Amino acid sequence: MAVRPLMVHDLAQDVLSCVCVALEQAAVDVPGQPGCPDCRTCLVPGSPAWDTCDDPCGATPVRAGGQLTVNVLRVFPSTEFPTEDRTVRGLKNCAPPTLLAVELAVTLLRCAPGPTEDGCPPSCEDLNAASRVLHVDLATVYNALLCCLPDTTPVPRRRRWVLGGSRVIGPEGGCVGLEQRVTVGVHACYPCPGEETP
Repeated sequence: MAVRPLMVHDLAQDVLSCVCVALEQAAVDVPGQPGCPDCRTCLVPGSPAWDTCDDPCGATPVRAGGQLTVNVLRVFPSTEFPTEDRTVRGLKNCAPPTLLAVELAVTLLRCAPGPTEDGCPPSCEDLNAASRVLHVDLATVYNALLCCLPDTTPVPRRRRWVLGGSRVIGPEGGCVGLEQRVTVGVHACYPCPGEETP
């Protein structure tokens, strides 16, 4: 069996929505914590460009600067999730893979403290504040995937997934942030052309 043409895109959108909702809640729960970025929250094809991590909208008031993206890293067949299926196809009595595994990356960028106008390094207070935002973001993205992702299917708690590592990225170009990986198994239940729907 094949997968629905929009299955991968819909999954990526579900992940983006889960993370954005969780970031908004963190902004309510943790004083001074920015929420989901107001202007740069999107799915991206391939690796995300570090376009911006400041407050680019010009809207007043801007509640949360930064950039939140979700992108697909790779897609592969899996019979024993999350292991990649390497079975040769086209043989007699060879069952197709039961799942399509989709590896996604969630990338969240925020502003990093920079040098002062006099060329002095950022203060420890500024570095501490940026660290606090980053640490809350790390926990929030982890919790979003752990708590929200399982319920993004028509039958709650039926999604198979593996939460990968989270790493701090930057600072670079005035941005610092995180990348969190997750691999999700998507059921292959869409008929190939010429097959009848079960």
